[in-house]
Amino acid sequence: MKILGVVGTKNTGKTTLVTLIVNELVKRGYQVGTIKHTHHDLDMEGKDTWKHRKAGAELVVGSSGESTTFIIPERMDLEKILKNIKYLKELDYVIIEGFKSANYPKISTTKTKDEYTIENVDVFNLKEEDVGTLVDLVEERTYGLISNADCRYCGYENCQEMAQAIIRGEFSEEECKMKKFDDVELFIQDKNIPLNPFVQDILKNSIIGMLSTLKTDDNGIQGKIELLIRNEPK
Repeated sequence: MKILGVVGTKNTGKTTLVTLIVNELVKRGYQVGTIKHTHHDLDMEGKDTWKHRKAGAELVVGSSGESTTFIIPERMDLEKILKNIKYLKELDYVIIEGFKSANYPKISTTKTKDEYTIENVDVFNLKEEDVGTLVDLVEERTYGLISNADCRYCGYENCQEMAQAIIRGEFSEEECKMKKFDDVELFIQDKNIPLNPFVQDILKNSIIGMLSTLKTDDNGIQGKIELLIRNEPK
């Protein structure tokens, strides 16, 4: 799941650019999600879900014939949102509108830039053919959640240096050797704990070995396996 931010000041075409990028990525066969950073409450006053929340519900879920909406009355940081998205839906790209201080590749709709900016775009003068070229750059210079394993197999001192190299076009996420060993992910209090390949193999084989003794369906143990340990103090 690669991540791209679209940032800029108000009324500079951020939402327009997000829709153009999403449309082009979908045309190329990718599954895409979006995150919108807003200062407004998304749960509209007067609606039934709003009434549920005002009554004191800690989680409100709206389910219709075509979609499901989760409303959680708390602020989540971007990393926690991305982690939850990863386990809700298998996506190729997540496009973020806002969160300008996030350390992910970004496209700016103004002339301002930082070390994570891959391109500055004047949305109102963007031609149709420019969108394809821009998405080519997105494919080349974006990356997903960084493990921060700092294994140095890539030749860089740490994962953040590697990320900067990807943004400059000097490296690609596919060259990261740790990406070949991401079958097992460990999160403690929503923080991703890096695991080297040896530890991943031990955990994976041990858990699958134990699960193989349980009664499962005719297909056996296939697909994603999730284990949650509630290690709360007594």
